[in-house]
Formats: sequence, C-alpha cells, structure tokens
Amino acid sequence: MKRLTVAGRLIITVLILGAIFLGYKYLGGEKTLNQMAEDRAQTPQTDATTNGEAETPVTENSSSNSEATDNQTTAFNYTPPAPVDGKLKGVVELGASGFNSFVIKVDAQKRWKLEKSEFGNSLVTENMATDEDVRIGLKKYISGMLDYGVGSKDIHFVVSSGAAKADVTQKISRVLKSLGYVVNQVTPEQEGQLALKSVLPAEYTDKAFVVDIGSGNTKISWVKGEKVSALESYGAKYFQEGTDDAKVYKEVSDKAKQIPAELRETCFIIGGVPFEMAKEVRKGKERYTTLSAPLAYSKLTNAKSKAGINIYKAVTDATGCKQFVFDWDANFTIGFLLGL
Repeated sequence: MKRLTVAGRLIITVLILGAIFLGYKYLGGEKTLNQMAEDRAQTPQTDATTNGEAETPVTENSSSNSEATDNQTTAFNYTPPAPVDGKLKGVVELGASGFNSFVIKVDAQKRWKLEKSEFGNSLVTENMATDEDVRIGLKKYISGMLDYGVGSKDIHFVVSSGAAKADVTQKISRVLKSLGYVVNQVTPEQEGQLALKSVLPAEYTDKAFVVDIGSGNTKISWVKGEKVSALESYGAKYFQEGTDDAKVYKEVSDKAKQIPAELRETCFIIGGVPFEMAKEVRKGKERYTTLSAPLAYSKLTNAKSKAGINIYKAVTDATGCKQFVFDWDANFTIGFLLGL
C-alpha cells in the first residue's frame, strides 16, 4: 500500500509538470517565441563575408541616389523666331579639334535657322595632316555646301582662337588661299562675342550670360548696357599641358565671378564637352536641353570630358546659376555669319 502511494505521488507530479509546460507553451511561450522572431526580422543581419560589419540599409536620402537627384532637369520652353525670305549662308570652322561646317538660312533681321551641320576630325591641330589632307577636307566641305545650294561667295572660313595657337594655322591659311578663299581669324574676345550673338536670345539679354567651353579655351560673355564683355580661360584640353585641375578651377571661377549678379539667372552654354553632357539628358530632338548638375556626369570619364566638367563646375559654383541651357544649333561661327 505504501509503494502504491509513492507511485501515485510520482504520477501526480508528472501530470502537474506536464500541465505547467503545456500552459507555458500555448499561453505564454509561443507568444514570446513569435515576438523574438519578429524582433530578429527587423534587425539588420550580419553577413559572414563582411567581417562582422552589418550592412547599412539604403534609404531614400542615401548618397547612392544623389546622381539621380542631380540628373533631374526641367524643360527650357523657348522657340526662336523663324527667318522670313531667308538666304542660305555657309561657314567652316577650323577648330582645335577639327573641321565643322554649318549652313543656315538667315533674313535681313538676322533671324536664322540651322539647315545643315557636319562635324569631323581633320587631325590638323595634332600636326598629323599634310597640305593635301587639309585640301581634301576643305574641298569636301565646299562641295557639300555648293551642292546644298549655298553660293560660292556665301561660303566663309573661320579659325577659332584655340586653333589659332597651333602651328598648323599657317598651313590651313596657305591651302585656303590656293583655293581662292580667305581665312578669318578671331581673337578669344571676338569669339566670345560671336558665340553670344549666335546663342543668346534677345529676350534674355538682361538676365543671362553665355559660356563656350572649347578644346583650346573657354569663353565667358555677357551684355551690360551697350557693351559686350568676353573673357578667356582654359579649354577642355588643358590636361595635355599638365595643368592642375585646381588651378583651372580657380581661374575659371575668378573669371565667372565678374558676371553681374542680375545676369546669373540663366546660362546658355555651347562647346564640345557641353555637347557630350547634353546627349546624356536630351529629350527627343529638342533644340534646347537643360543640363544637369556637374555631379550627374561622373560617368563621363575620358580626360577631355573630366576637364570640361571641372570648368563647368567652376562656373556653376562661382555664379550660383541653376539653369544651364545647351543650344544644339548654335556655334560662334554662326555668330560670324550674323555679323556680315
């Protein structure tokens, strides 16, 4: 009887412990386990391959999105007046990176429209072209303009101020003379003024300035009253001379700071590197493309583009201008035609 009593007591004890375990599991323990699982899911996990450093979640304000933010642009809604009963005129630019040609239709009021353009590399400024190379290149442009309908007396040649510094300029002039043409050379100040004439709409004369980032030099120009001011600084090929980025940035900034404050609302910008930047954000076949902030062009990594972006950033920082408008049709040589 005593043994049965001990056995009974053991059975009762086991039953009580089982009841307590089941009660904990279903009433409290399961809830606790679920809470622990939720807490773990909300905690960043450590990857064994990152040496114990937890991965930082990407948020909307993360720097990884800075490029996308800087790449947002607004459309520039402006339609230039069309020429009335215009005449075809052509010009060949002998630039620091090759031959470019433009055919425009222009009327007596200097309203103009680009009819045809062609860009090419003649290698003349790298001292790799012979007189015959230059002759062939020039004849190609002349023939194309004549076939298009431009009169022989309405075809002109202009050497950019950047290319004028090269030794091959005399070679080009010599070949042009042998073909019966005269080469027109312009100073950096004249080139800046001509760029302004081609790209700055009359409606923006009192609230905008112009920047032309060429290979050989950069021209910054604006109108104040009756005076057109034009300043020269480094071009996008300054790296070829081993010039330091910081030095270029400072000089361009110093020049840009001379632009009157009331003219810094909008900048009309042209040139080879701005052309590359505009391609990144152009919408369709629009004539005017608003450029993004300099940071957005980090993918343009060749030396010339990086140098041009450094110049662009210097102007941006110095002026505080928020709207840089690239004109797909304008060129300083068109300004030359408008001045004839």
